[in-house]
Amino acid sequence: MVNEAMKLAENLFNNDVKMTPTRDGYGEALVELGESNPNVVVLSGDLTESTRTEGFKHKFPDRFYEMGICEQNMVGVACGLSMVGKIPFVATYAAFVPGRAFDQIRISAGYNRSNVKLSGAHAGISVGPDGATHQMMEDIALMRTLPGMTVIAPCDREETRKATIEAANLEGPVYLRFGRDKVPEVTTKETPFKIGKANILMDGSDVAIIANGPLVYEALDAAKTLRRNGVYCMVVNMHTVKPLDVTTLVYAARKCGAVITAEEHQITGGLGGAVAETLARNNPVPQEFIGMPDSYGESGKPRELMEKYGMSSTAIIEAVKKVIARKASGRIFAGVL
Repeated sequence: MVNEAMKLAENLFNNDVKMTPTRDGYGEALVELGESNPNVVVLSGDLTESTRTEGFKHKFPDRFYEMGICEQNMVGVACGLSMVGKIPFVATYAAFVPGRAFDQIRISAGYNRSNVKLSGAHAGISVGPDGATHQMMEDIALMRTLPGMTVIAPCDREETRKATIEAANLEGPVYLRFGRDKVPEVTTKETPFKIGKANILMDGSDVAIIANGPLVYEALDAAKTLRRNGVYCMVVNMHTVKPLDVTTLVYAARKCGAVITAEEHQITGGLGGAVAETLARNNPVPQEFIGMPDSYGESGKPRELMEKYGMSSTAIIEAVKKVIARKASGRIFAGVL
């Protein structure tokens, strides 16, 4: 199960960590796709610069559509374009798509199996000063319930670039999620990426940390600290929430006997829920959840908010201690012997 991704991640902490926004990879990929596929079109909800679609707009103005602050209509137009052979990328904030346009996504995109690529930018609490209204923490829960919807939460700029390109080559509706703030670059051009195939970034046998988005780096940071204290964590980058990589997940659970999920999303219904559902059917083990604790966010600096709401490497370390204690006592579910 060990792959090239783990070899590359091992060098992460031996060099200066480069910080870039994941959305930069999205913009880069759109230009690449525009050059290679004339059917790729982009629709923006009056957020061209923020969503990094400006590069595509300048290079392919005849394939770029500024839809204004009309997100429901934008999804409908995108679905119409897909019916005539186009591959439309819808770009706005996650608070608006899926937030404001869920009905159109459910029926026009999901029910009709439209070949649309929905991009939710500025997701998670790390939007920071924008506050609770724009800190979309429920989008993965919404999107993964839709039949046939692929859901991807890349961990850094390069992985977002690869995910965007792969999404264009996948027939059917896709939801791509990325944030606003700069995050450490965990992957490189050489790191393998395949939709639905998780990457093991660090090996271990005590606890498996299943993470995605910016929490992948936090998981690696926590695992590095714990390793110095004799606790060996496996770190799995589960970038695709749906379809979930059941094979890798079950392998990790069986090898480690305990798992932690870590995501920049509500604990309810996101990656943690998907992992728990899968393990309940295949290999139940003690599980702890890192994510937003059933709360709305607030305005603040991204790092301060991540610390306050328990989505940092420090919180992961505490969760590892807790789940190891449960593992040692033989408990599978909290409060049950």
